[in-house]
Amino acid sequence: MGAFETEHMMIPQEKNGVVYLQFPHLARFPAVRHGVFTRRGGCSDPPFDSLNVGRGTGDAEDRVRRNRARIAECIGGTEPVYIRQVHGTGVVSLFRKEGVQNPDLKNLTGDALVTDIPGRNLAIQVADCQAVLLYGADRKVVADVHSGWRGSIHNILGETVREMARRFDCAPAHIHAGIGPSLGPCCAEFIHYQREIPSRFWGYKDDRDHFDFWAISRDQLREAGVPAENILNSGLCTRCRTDLFFSYRGEAATGRFAAVIGLR
Repeated sequence: MGAFETEHMMIPQEKNGVVYLQFPHLARFPAVRHGVFTRRGGCSDPPFDSLNVGRGTGDAEDRVRRNRARIAECIGGTEPVYIRQVHGTGVVSLFRKEGVQNPDLKNLTGDALVTDIPGRNLAIQVADCQAVLLYGADRKVVADVHSGWRGSIHNILGETVREMARRFDCAPAHIHAGIGPSLGPCCAEFIHYQREIPSRFWGYKDDRDHFDFWAISRDQLREAGVPAENILNSGLCTRCRTDLFFSYRGEAATGRFAAVIGLR
């Protein structure tokens, strides 16, 4: 599988040829199932080779469907719920308790999913953006967040933590977070940052106009009340590791890889 040089040494797993990674702190919780899937082990042809889960990328629909099925086999439980991601701050919650009408799973739009339903897996698809996995250990609630640079500057992570506290009674002090493989500060260049990124974030920029969105996410989670020791960053840059992950910055025409979390 090659070397995985990560900040916190993610745990590599393989099942039926499908390669995925796990965060060590989330893997310690028996109630949680999760995986950040690489691009390996699927059936798609180049440039979507091979485990592409993204519809609308140009890949054949039947191959995307088969790739999603392979991920479902690996993760267990129900087939993961995917959402139409729009680079906003919309959070969709799925509730276990009776009397609450959940939205239609086939027509979800937003950039974060939260649930307390056992067996219900949540999926985010990315190719440079961050997929951030959250687990509220005190209430057994999971969340999956799509945080691209647009979602990041509008603090979708803080909004998701607040949703977990507001709707599920999760204490932020008991939330554990994993920041998935994404565009690292080595490659996150923003030539037009003065018109794209608010000045309050310019302190995260180096002299090459590269931004550290990993640090932004860590700080936003901490500001929302998540303890620093509960936040792990994969430390894997997607553009640097196109052997493992899809990267829009690195490849343009490419697929999307999945980050999945659910409750057993």
